[in-house]
Amino acid sequence: MAHDSAGNDCWPASHSELISMPRKTLSANMRKKLEQAASKVMKNAHAPYSNFHVGAAILLTNGKIFSGCNVENASYGMTNCAERTAIFSAVSQMGPKIEIRAVAVANDHGVACSPCGACRQVIYEFGPDAVIFFQGATGPRQAHITELLPEGFRLQ
Repeated sequence: MAHDSAGNDCWPASHSELISMPRKTLSANMRKKLEQAASKVMKNAHAPYSNFHVGAAILLTNGKIFSGCNVENASYGMTNCAERTAIFSAVSQMGPKIEIRAVAVANDHGVACSPCGACRQVIYEFGPDAVIFFQGATGPRQAHITELLPEGFRLQ
């Protein structure tokens, strides 16, 4: 909790005061490997309704990479995004103690495509210091998860 000039409790002036985790950089080679994994798995997407194929690859802090694609369903709410598919795959193989270091997202239309709100929260739960690589409106982008989800939370 921060304090004002009179010593009263107050909320931090900025999100950066609230989150002070160190941010590690990712090598260009690892970023490329992650983006290639996302592009490769994108081809496996089941997207007969939107025809919008998305792939995601996650890098864990232990160096392992998991990938996933979007899987649509005739009941649209049952559709699963590529990012969550990759994360759920990692959890199913490694257990719930995984920690995400980075996420890469690719789509087959070359348009802006950052993780949706639900995916941002799941990324945050397993990687509160994760960096996300995605296609932005003006080209490739990189953002820390707290930039995309400034009020993420974990129940721990």
